Amino acid sequence: MQRRKQIILKIEILICLLLGSAICFLTAASALADDFQGATHQLPYDDEVINYHKAIPRGPVAELQAKIDRGDLTLKFDPKFGYLPAMMDALKVPKSSQMLVFSKTSLQRAFISPKNPRAIYFNDDVYLGFIPGAPVMEVSAVDPQLGGIFYQLEQTEKPRPQITRNPDCLQCHGAGKSLGVPGHLVRSIATDETGELDTRTEVSPVTHRTPLADRWAGWYVTGTHGAQTHRGNLIGADAFERQEKHPNYLGNVTNLNRFFKTEAYLTGRSDIVALMVLEHQSHMHNYITRLNFETRIMLASYGHIRYLNSQVNAFLRYLLFTEEAPLTEAIRGDSQYLKDFASPAIRDRRGHSLRDFDLQTRLFKYPCSFLIYSTAFDQLPQAMRDHLLQRLHDILTGKDVSADFVKLRPADRQAVLEILRETKSSLPDYWKKF
Repeated sequence: MQRRKQIILKIEILICLLLGSAICFLTAASALADDFQGATHQLPYDDEVINYHKAIPRGPVAELQAKIDRGDLTLKFDPKFGYLPAMMDALKVPKSSQMLVFSKTSLQRAFISPKNPRAIYFNDDVYLGFIPGAPVMEVSAVDPQLGGIFYQLEQTEKPRPQITRNPDCLQCHGAGKSLGVPGHLVRSIATDETGELDTRTEVSPVTHRTPLADRWAGWYVTGTHGAQTHRGNLIGADAFERQEKHPNYLGNVTNLNRFFKTEAYLTGRSDIVALMVLEHQSHMHNYITRLNFETRIMLASYGHIRYLNSQVNAFLRYLLFTEEAPLTEAIRGDSQYLKDFASPAIRDRRGHSLRDFDLQTRLFKYPCSFLIYSTAFDQLPQAMRDHLLQRLHDILTGKDVSADFVKLRPADRQAVLEILRETKSSLPDYWKKF
């Protein structure tokens, strides 16, 4: 049986290659795969090559639970917020990252509404979901070899609380919307006055490529953005109709008191810049996971990665923001979030970092994802990591003149090259030659 599965997998992969990854049949039911930004068909991540559900997760949440089990750390229970403040402290998640979503897009949908939105907090590797009155906290993390790992934590005081895996999350977080791998996603989907979804209106997934005008339906948004419009803060069909006649009548909002009781949350904001970082970051992590899985499957089947050129090109286009939707006016969010996001920055001798914001015409000043420093990137299979670094070096030094990267300005290529040369450890020696 196992031999038969391996043969079938090889045939499926060969079909993908012959068709240029445009149409791929990975299951008995044919599935269209969009390779414009990486294929979206679900990879067989429960087969023996990846073994997602049986593998033991690593990462900050798994390490935190181990400390709790050993008695090395005690999570303090807060009477108002439960374990949220203690989890944020333990996992170094800033409260300034708070974003509020009122669409019923969670397994705890019964507790979510425009009057009781779900709060999401995050750092580079961890996401926390909190809903006032809900029985559990939602916790997820990025495992460098498995992608998104999803957990829940009961909001009941216990001497040693248990952060347990929740496989049900993969109903949304393990299919096409997350690039066919276990991962995270941002949706823009209008709701009625109760938070119920109008699926006809969905724009998904939302990434840095999505025009601002299509983002954030179902979300609250605080911060200023000039005359640029977005779909945030709009509740019900009437609000969207009014937006058509009076653009931005609920835009450029700096506090949310008119919508719900903000004292139920750690802050009264749902920061626009945090939302923009989340959109880039979640999709970037999914890309890294997708490339990891495809590389491991390809190596197990063929012993090389020569057939993954289109996937590598798509990955590098996203890494380098080549298709980022431009900003037409300045974005201003919470100054504390800007400081918190910049605090772990690795800077070159000129003080430049990939975590420096632009927020005038684009999200970041230097167009290369800060997740190039992530453990997930560094733990890509060696063959793929070496190949990516060679391709990236060719792009930044001007050797690669392909149409995929023609929009990268020479000054941006040089700046990113210099930053990486001086700040990313373990680069090959050829990177250090001037």
